[in-house]
Amino acid sequence: MRGSLMVAVAQPACADLDVALNAGRQAEVVRRAGARLVVFPELSLTGYDLAAPAVAVDDPRLDPIRSACDSVGAIALVGAPVREDDGREYIATLAVTGESATVAYRKMHLHGEEVRRFTPGEKPAVLEIDGWRLGLAICADAAVPQHAADTAALTIDAYVAGTLYGAGPESATRRDGHMRDRAAAHGVWVVLSTAAGPSGEYRETSGGSGVWAPDGDVFIQAGAEPDAVVTATLP
Repeated sequence: MRGSLMVAVAQPACADLDVALNAGRQAEVVRRAGARLVVFPELSLTGYDLAAPAVAVDDPRLDPIRSACDSVGAIALVGAPVREDDGREYIATLAVTGESATVAYRKMHLHGEEVRRFTPGEKPAVLEIDGWRLGLAICADAAVPQHAADTAALTIDAYVAGTLYGAGPESATRRDGHMRDRAAAHGVWVVLSTAAGPSGEYRETSGGSGVWAPDGDVFIQAGAEPDAVVTATLP
């Protein structure tokens, strides 16, 4: 029998290109949140800088997050650019546990200047935690209805996105509309972590990380301020 799943969505202040500092901040979030799953925004380890060096899954700068996950029994989803052995680079979600970090998902829907450097991911991905099937998305993926449809076809319980939306009411409306529509269209929980404050090339972002219920209603949501963390228990 699948039990409940406690999730936390975080929007920590981001230091441009400082992986060690960002990892340390995210480790503290993991320790404080008390959640089984802690989700961070797109490119949370570097900030949204398309020239950021790739981060290896065995990078020792990730050790604080691994240690934090080990101490509280959590899994953290963090964002970073990664490079594969064949030289291709991706915007990725790393799943960090007390034992290791692995590439859990590669962004499929690149936009703007991202296409100059990065390769699009080839297929949707599902992360299984305690009997829950979590479909993963990164930023523009969540704006594409077909991405959610293809991911939902893998039989998911929740759609989990790490994103960045620009500041201002129009971006906030777009953000909330995307999450509401993905939840309601597929009858699944939507879990969103999105950047707040400066992140690399974006000197302002929207915040508003949160959780949407399967009917599309907001279950819980943070404001626009950096360092906010909200938690929810998915029944």
